[in-house]
Amino acid sequence: MARDGMRRRGAFEEDSEFKDQVISIRRVTKVVKGGKNLSFSALVAVGDEKGRVGIGMGKAREVPAAIAKAVQSAKKSLINVPIADTTIPHFIKGVHCGGAVVLRPASKGTGVIAGGAVRVIMELAGIKDILTKSLRSNNPISVAHATMNALQLLKSPSIISENRDKAEEQIWQ
Repeated sequence: MARDGMRRRGAFEEDSEFKDQVISIRRVTKVVKGGKNLSFSALVAVGDEKGRVGIGMGKAREVPAAIAKAVQSAKKSLINVPIADTTIPHFIKGVHCGGAVVLRPASKGTGVIAGGAVRVIMELAGIKDILTKSLRSNNPISVAHATMNALQLLKSPSIISENRDKAEEQIWQ
């Protein structure tokens, strides 16, 4: 019994290291025979500012319940982001449905040049210097998924140097 209590406390401390931020909240209705059923849909990003980030959707009749469901969903979809110093290792483009996002590494001191969903995800991932551009759709859900797609496609210099059997200095200039 004591072990279970310790395990639960350890899991709680692990969850507390994550920060969550709401990207968008929508009021949605379902038309039924008796009228309209009102509910709320929430898109939330969760990250530890050390290279782990995820997004999730939640839907409920009240806003706090929708946000709580979205946070749980986001914690299940965490990914590790390779970070080179304070930026990303290389240029990348992510696409999801109608949304497309371009992520470019930036020199130290540039800051996060991004807006909306992209800014939230970059800050929660722990990326401090980056240049971004959102193309095509401006729907926050599509943009957030496109950003996550781009972050998943990033490769760290060490992995590429192992695959090519070359030193990191030869590959990343």
